[in-house]
Amino acid sequence: KALDERLCEVRIQFRETPAASQLFPGRVLPKNELVMRLQPDPAIFLTTNIKTPGFESAPMPVSVGMDYNSISNDNPDAYTRLILDVLRGRQASFVRSDELERSWEIFTPLLHKIERENVRPEMYEYGSDGPEQRTAFMTKMGMLGTHSAL
Repeated sequence: KALDERLCEVRIQFRETPAASQLFPGRVLPKNELVMRLQPDPAIFLTTNIKTPGFESAPMPVSVGMDYNSISNDNPDAYTRLILDVLRGRQASFVRSDELERSWEIFTPLLHKIERENVRPEMYEYGSDGPEQRTAFMTKMGMLGTHSAL
């Protein structure tokens, strides 16, 4: 909340291809990445490195994807779909009672630990890109500066 952009997506960055150093010696390649964006503008993209077409032996990043807005203007928002599911008697979007009970069994010990150890959220300035620790963590994990332009 209160970040510099409204974005909800899952990014899966793949390990380096074992043969990449042999195919492209002396070059550092961006990671291959699968992006599933939920909002804004739902989409799915795969970015991967290929050999440049022709006689040159240089890598070239390529993105292949699908943007839901490009295939349909008749895409209702999430709440509209949920209400329609209720009216149609479809329960797939809703949690069963046994699933809810199991969730509490998993998360209750975690919540007790957070309360017991007085864990507090990291503060950050309104409209920023999040806490400073986030940047340090992403750098440590090799994820900062690797996002593909979608």
